Amino acid sequence: MRFSRRVVPALAALTLLFTLPYDAVSDEKPTKRRAPSGASCRIDIDRDLVSATCHNPYPTIDRVALHIECDEWWDIDTDTRPKAVLPAETLRLDGRCWKNVRTAWVSHHKPSP
Repeated sequence: MRFSRRVVPALAALTLLFTLPYDAVSDEKPTKRRAPSGASCRIDIDRDLVSATCHNPYPTIDRVALHIECDEWWDIDTDTRPKAVLPAETLRLDGRCWKNVRTAWVSHHKPSP
């Protein structure tokens, strides 16, 4: 199959266009990355008891709250009040169900100014 002299450069340009990285083609300025923040939390569940240990290695304050969903339909799910985890601080949150825990998680909130 024979290509004309105009088709070959056009195909080469299209191939080059699709193989260039997106940053090389885009005129947008790179966005600034946010500084890392937020405490890292470990949750331990022992049948009906839940404890979350949160450590904040960053220089900003993080507010954390423990949320517990109980396994039984009649058992009341609980949420703790948000507590501030200061920089380089470790905080423990505890909660429980009457019977068994279905799931538990920790939410993070930025402190209000």
